[in-house]
Amino acid sequence: MQKTKARILVVEDDRAILNGLLDVLAFNGYDPIGIEDGAAGLETALKEKFDLIVLDVMLPHVDGFTICGRVRKAKPAQGIIIMTAKGSEDDIVSGFKSGADDYICKPFSLRELMVRVEAVLRRSGKLTGDEQLNLQGINFDGTNLTASTAQNTIEITRREMDIMIYLHHHRDRIVPKKDLLRDVWDYADADIETRTVDIHILKLRKKIAALIGENHLIGTVRGEGYRLELDE
Repeated sequence: MQKTKARILVVEDDRAILNGLLDVLAFNGYDPIGIEDGAAGLETALKEKFDLIVLDVMLPHVDGFTICGRVRKAKPAQGIIIMTAKGSEDDIVSGFKSGADDYICKPFSLRELMVRVEAVLRRSGKLTGDEQLNLQGINFDGTNLTASTAQNTIEITRREMDIMIYLHHHRDRIVPKKDLLRDVWDYADADIETRTVDIHILKLRKKIAALIGENHLIGTVRGEGYRLELDE
């Protein structure tokens, strides 16, 4: 597939890793820019326009989670991938809480890197994320990115809204994780090993539980996938 000359900012303090990432991205047809310092990376990310930002977590002066949160607040539609050397669930959750679209654990293969980069860059336009859904007393508002009941309102992410829309569109069947990776995350290679879907579903369930109690709304069918559990 021929790629457009997408502009990608990479913020990574390890010079060898940074140069390797820039080389790979340039080889694959992108226009990458590299910065080694967190504070400089944040300033550049806020001032200039990028199709995608790739952030290391451990950076001098300003860490990747902080950069991600600041950029997400200023540019809600910005594509962001977090890189973490730890790979723990806490780090992954922290990345998503700060607004990352995806994460990648070091060390990673070039194939995995490009799958994730391409997925975030291709993602726009597939789902009608401005829809509104009313499910089990919760109004999911894709325009304002909120989930609310008569008593409470919480913020949701664009990805969480997309998940709810997709599950609702396919409410008559079990939705395999592979389908979500392909159609919500836009992974061309949906067989890649990742816990991205699991982490997002976990966060969604916690938000739903905060609104209507432990009725998770999203059921898990072990070994098969997910489905909406709606009262008749």
